[in-house]
Amino acid sequence: MKIGLMADTHDRLDAIKKAVEFFNRVGVEHVLHAGDLVSPFTAREFSALKAKLHVVWGNNDGDKEFLRTKFGEIGARLLGDFAELKFADRKIALLHGTNQDLVDALAGSELFDVVVRGHTHEAGLIEAQTLVVNPGEVCGYLSGRQTAAVLDLVALEAEIIEL
Repeated sequence: MKIGLMADTHDRLDAIKKAVEFFNRVGVEHVLHAGDLVSPFTAREFSALKAKLHVVWGNNDGDKEFLRTKFGEIGARLLGDFAELKFADRKIALLHGTNQDLVDALAGSELFDVVVRGHTHEAGLIEAQTLVVNPGEVCGYLSGRQTAAVLDLVALEAEIIEL
């Protein structure tokens, strides 16, 4: 089973569209968003996503109630500041990652197979007992790279993708 990973979309509609088209093309069943949607109007770009969307809050997500309303209209699951998810018998921690000590504690806890985080805008993988994936920034504002990731839950491997 493959799932899509993304973070830090920051209202960049053209980049969100690219990510949605990519995830639809590769046929992922779920997409995990590690926060910083920012504005409710971005829901219309996500509405074309064929996979189920799961989202946690980021530090730049403003009107959370309106985000919850607009994303609820497209069937997305808004999960608060942290989510524990399970797909294909793999436990996944999903958070924005503003607190590095918390990210490290989750990764070292041996409670999760994968920790998915965002916030730093830097795409990267840490392959240890727990796989830590930062899909980078879809928006491309800070790094100049528009990235997302695909996680293979069977092989427990992730790949960072340039959009």
